[in-house]
Amino acid sequence: MSPLLRRHRKKPAERVVTLVGKPGCHLCEDARAVVSAVCEETGASWVEKDITEDEELYKEFWEQIPVVLIDGEQHTFWRVDPARLRKALGADAKPG
Repeated sequence: MSPLLRRHRKKPAERVVTLVGKPGCHLCEDARAVVSAVCEETGASWVEKDITEDEELYKEFWEQIPVVLIDGEQHTFWRVDPARLRKALGADAKPG
C-alpha cells in the first residue's frame, strides 16, 4: 500500500480524551469514572470541560452531555462504553 494511503495510527498515550459535562449531572459522574479508568489503563490523557463555563460548548452539546471527544472529534454521548473507548484509543484489549 502506498505510504500516502496509510493512516498513522496513534498510540493510546498520544491521544487526548475530553469529557464535556456539567456539575450535578449523574451521567457525567458515570462517564468521568469510565473515562478516568480507561485513560489510566491505556495511558491516554484526559481533560474535563464544563459547558456552564464555555458558551460554545454549551451551544454545541447541551442536549447530549456527557459528551466524549477523542482528539477533538466526538466519540460518544450520554453513556460511555469502556470497551468501545479502549478500542477507539487503539487499545483493544484490557491489560492484565
